[in-house]
Amino acid sequence: MQLSLGIGNPNKWIEQPPRCVSNSLSGGGGAQPGGVRPVGHYFDFATPYFDFATVNLMKTLFPVLSALFLSAMLLGPLATRSAAQEGPLDKAQPKGTTSDEIIQRFASKEKEFKVARDLYTYRQSVKMQVLDGNTVTGEYQQVADVIFDDQGKRLEYVVFAPQSTLDQAGLMMDQGDFEDIQHRMPFVLTSDEIGEYNILYVGQQEEDELHTYVFDIAPKEIVGKKRYFQGRIWVDDHDFQIVKTYGKSVPDINRGKRGKDEHLYPNFTTWRQQIDDKYWFPTYTKADDELHFTTGDIHIREIVKYENYKKFGANVKITYEGKDVQKGDQQGSTVPAAPQK
Repeated sequence: MQLSLGIGNPNKWIEQPPRCVSNSLSGGGGAQPGGVRPVGHYFDFATPYFDFATVNLMKTLFPVLSALFLSAMLLGPLATRSAAQEGPLDKAQPKGTTSDEIIQRFASKEKEFKVARDLYTYRQSVKMQVLDGNTVTGEYQQVADVIFDDQGKRLEYVVFAPQSTLDQAGLMMDQGDFEDIQHRMPFVLTSDEIGEYNILYVGQQEEDELHTYVFDIAPKEIVGKKRYFQGRIWVDDHDFQIVKTYGKSVPDINRGKRGKDEHLYPNFTTWRQQIDDKYWFPTYTKADDELHFTTGDIHIREIVKYENYKKFGANVKITYEGKDVQKGDQQGSTVPAAPQK
């Protein structure tokens, strides 16, 4: 998200899509770069997103600061989040297996999940708000269907997109925010990616009716302009799939001596639900956080819903645990329960 100094108070909140919020001291307060996609617009998933500026200092310091930041981030918010939906953290080691074995098992399942989700259609609803106390000073909404064309190409078709009022609160969204909605909020950690992360077993915890293994993760280093997830994941001890994540997109990009735009990212929680009795797909993400820009604090709240998962009807094959999965109607469970919407 970018600051727009031409309209509104730049010290007021703005809420924007995925956790990529940038604060840019660019004059004027017109339409956002990239703007609001018009209703009926198709978005090609192969199109590259916003290219963030390199941050050499962050690349150098990140491995050192990562552990300290992660502990501070988790000990605070995790202690206060929806205690009624989860039991206490049991720091005992897993029985009958090791943490490394659990990591290998869930990373393998996550790879299957990632392939499977790419073969489903669904509806994605995004609402981002900027708050000044209890007053909404700016809002962005978009509803889009993720579908396939007759050639089997994956597309995003926008069905609802009212005019954004984020500029009235002094901020704008950039295309990097949309990338976070697509990739970081529905975070996937596969066997191809675990080598990029430090993964620390922290215990076991009840999440509604589920018994889960809990891990803290952080990137080992920041490579180039690539962005990562940092936070905590909960892995179901039966299906060995991630059922909940809490954290943020990293790195933050703070304004330096060269006057680069600020890109700050809120903490968010994503809940998954079981679809077709096999896959734990993301269904609900919530962020309610205060971002500390150099020009002032900004309170944002955002909700992303992923609904109506349906298996694509083309002649495709999905494997699960090494076996072909037959096509069927979409089914879903209600655990772990997401907060009231």
